Amino acid sequence: MFDWIVSLIDKAGYLGIALLMLLENVFPPIPSEVIMPLAGFSAAKGTLSFTGVVLAGTIGSLAGAYFWFLIGRWIGAKRLKRFAARHGRWLTMHPDEVDQARAFFSRHQALALFLGRLVPAIRSLISVPAGVNCIPISTFLLWSFLGTALWTVLLAGAGYLLESQYEKVSEWLNPISNVVIAALAVWYVYRVISFKAPEAS
Repeated sequence: MFDWIVSLIDKAGYLGIALLMLLENVFPPIPSEVIMPLAGFSAAKGTLSFTGVVLAGTIGSLAGAYFWFLIGRWIGAKRLKRFAARHGRWLTMHPDEVDQARAFFSRHQALALFLGRLVPAIRSLISVPAGVNCIPISTFLLWSFLGTALWTVLLAGAGYLLESQYEKVSEWLNPISNVVIAALAVWYVYRVISFKAPEAS
């Protein structure tokens, strides 16, 4: 996969970066931690401009986030509550908790979107509850853009500064991503085991 990423950026330039970052959001196994530092290295060599690299990465990533936002809109609160009523244990929430989660997201939507775009492993997932909650598209795009732009600047900047050693960025971030994924998995298993359906009134 690494050779394919390198080849696409070399051949397609900014369009390749945008496409890769779009795919990174839709298919998480394609890591931004590899794409953007490599793009930053290309900018350091003078092949691409740093500003162009950041814009391409941000636009592609935001497009992928918007895809998951639309999925969340399609699911909707009513469908999610019906699913929670039937399969609450596997969703780890009952219908009332769906409403509670939506209320929490409504209160903290800007912060959740901004910070969510900076956390490995949940960068794409944060778009789904945003869609389910039917927050305004303008709000979603604004805060997702700000978080995404900061993420791409940090990764591309690291690749730009490290130049030929840009692969170290992925080496540093991979353990963090693994810890986040492991924590989410443990939390999910705990929620499934400890789940209790609400008593019928």
